[in-house]
Amino acid sequence: MRCIGIMQGRLLPPEEGRFQYFPRQGWMTEFSLAAAAGLDSIEWIYDVWGEGANPISSDRGIDQVRRLAKEHSVEVRSLCADYFMERPLIRVSSEQKRSGTNHLIWLISRCQLFYISRIVLPFVDNSSIRTDSEMADVISTLHEVVPHASEAHVEIHLETSLGPAAFGDLLGRLPFAEVKANYDTGNSASLGYDFREELSAYGNRIGSVHIKDRVRGGGTVPLDCGNADIPGVLAGLHELGYSGDYILQVARGEPGREIEWAEHNRRVLVSHLQAAAETAAERCQ
Repeated sequence: MRCIGIMQGRLLPPEEGRFQYFPRQGWMTEFSLAAAAGLDSIEWIYDVWGEGANPISSDRGIDQVRRLAKEHSVEVRSLCADYFMERPLIRVSSEQKRSGTNHLIWLISRCQLFYISRIVLPFVDNSSIRTDSEMADVISTLHEVVPHASEAHVEIHLETSLGPAAFGDLLGRLPFAEVKANYDTGNSASLGYDFREELSAYGNRIGSVHIKDRVRGGGTVPLDCGNADIPGVLAGLHELGYSGDYILQVARGEPGREIEWAEHNRRVLVSHLQAAAETAAERCQ
């Protein structure tokens, strides 16, 4: 069953001008707002900003989230670990790397209690993989972490800024069912990557998709206003038999009209998904 969700915090006005963050003040209200917008899920955020207030850190907090999710029929199936963009696992001292790895293992254990089935682990911007030695460090860390993820039944979806061939190579060196790719339509467009090359290189390892639009070399813009070929990507994913989630991570709209904006973006995505299915059906005739 297709699941369309939204990144946590996008249904509330930004706090202190932040674009993406754990909403310390209003996270509880987002469940009813997501339901009102017709969304199926919220992708939870774990970051440094919200670390002390995030309910994932306590059993009582997790129980509270479960009650809200059940009450509003809005799932929490995934977590975006932005914490590791601010405190990366690479280009750090051995002590910092050990601390970060242990924290990731702890986070996996909390996701198991949360019934979260995947962690999106970002290697972009401040945490991007830039050298062969850094790629080797990432592979080494994940070899250590994967047994914990397997035991917890939590997948690790890597979000990187690597080109198609390099990302395919990274995944090829991590031949674990628990390790998959997170595909971000906007980031790939901004980096100038050809989605056909990306899907050819690692499409069979894509486990989740972030939906947004960006201009090449620039920032996030409303859907269909940038360089992301979202219809093309969705058609390609459909041909590959992709059946995972789609998480709206779109540009923010006018403050105070978040639900209306989320409803609009959901309609745009549904329209593109329907067109992709129709295109695939025509090719089979």
